[in-house]
Amino acid sequence: MNMTRASRYAMFGLIYFAEGAILSYFTALNSLYLLSFNLKMSQVGLIGTIALIPFVIKIFLGMISDNYNLFGLGFRKPYILIGLLVQFVCLLVVPSINPGKAFWLFALLAFILMMGQALYDTTTDGLALDTTSVEEQGTIQGIMVGGRALGVVLISAALGQVVTHASWTAAFWGLAVLTLLPLPLVLGVKETQRFAERKFEWKAFSAFRAPSIITLGLLGALYSLVINGANQIVNPFLDKTFHIGYAAAGLYTTIWGIGTALGGLTGGRLIDRVGQRRSVEGALVVTLLAVLALAAIINPIMAWPLVFVFGLAFGYYETVYFAMSMRSTDPRIAASMFAILMAIANVGTGVGLGLSGVAVDTIGYRYTFVVIALLNLLALPLLPVIFPRSSKPAAAAGVQ
Repeated sequence: MNMTRASRYAMFGLIYFAEGAILSYFTALNSLYLLSFNLKMSQVGLIGTIALIPFVIKIFLGMISDNYNLFGLGFRKPYILIGLLVQFVCLLVVPSINPGKAFWLFALLAFILMMGQALYDTTTDGLALDTTSVEEQGTIQGIMVGGRALGVVLISAALGQVVTHASWTAAFWGLAVLTLLPLPLVLGVKETQRFAERKFEWKAFSAFRAPSIITLGLLGALYSLVINGANQIVNPFLDKTFHIGYAAAGLYTTIWGIGTALGGLTGGRLIDRVGQRRSVEGALVVTLLAVLALAAIINPIMAWPLVFVFGLAFGYYETVYFAMSMRSTDPRIAASMFAILMAIANVGTGVGLGLSGVAVDTIGYRYTFVVIALLNLLALPLLPVIFPRSSKPAAAAGVQ
């Protein structure tokens, strides 16, 4: 790829910053926005699940990108551009649809918007896999997770203020403009010719027969269910219990984002120092305690440090899993294999969003946090399969 290291890092960081800007809305304000149209939390959870479907079927987007050089522009670049433009257009349209009166039309728009994001997310991952050495993988994942978290940090607080003092339309159109930030750097990408060992081969999918890879996918679904299921209900819980409002919701998400950025930046380097198994074990413990702590919040002041710690756990766990998945890919199907592992994780996210929404309507916020935290313990029996002590992992698996 014809880019300096700094510009390459900047491009990956900006693409994920644009993704983080959208995440800032979904994390801080999506639930509150939908609830303002008198939707139930179960309906909010359903929209979240529908919006996550593209991140499940992104498997096929990865296969297309691995196999087809679109318009002769490359295997990654044109798909990234298309995905960014789809997100841009959808954000311009969002304010014109009332989810209370046109629930399924809004759900369809959310699906299309997230399909655009899934396309550029998958192919950006593919580009990173194509151009990143093993020694640099932790760093590049840290930049990606950190860039996305930085988008949350910088945008969430501002978004709450825009909604409070201007309008939802201004907020959505502002997000549309932010989507265009990576375009100059992406347009400047010139992909290099693929070597034989990186050419798409169907037989490379045999890597998924390895028990360590199968179980790694299950771990991804479980971790994603836990952290995203809990994350969806943090601001609704604080607003329902303490009436925090839109502006404060944005500020809480900013604190969460700072924690996520720090967790992401430290997670990638930590996995290189202490190994993958210890990193995952640490992530399990930190996440269990962080989610349980959310249930113990008794006033808005107490929420600030606990939301930060939850963000730290979120970013740490996510980066550890991403780095593990990155090292597990076969270069012949890099985007496809990584997309499959991410898609399995996103199934967990979809289940977690739906589960937490229904659980809140049934047992309340505090008990929902407790249930989600305890679900994290299901990861313990998976670790011996992912990290067998008596034998070396398969080369295709790459899990250490």
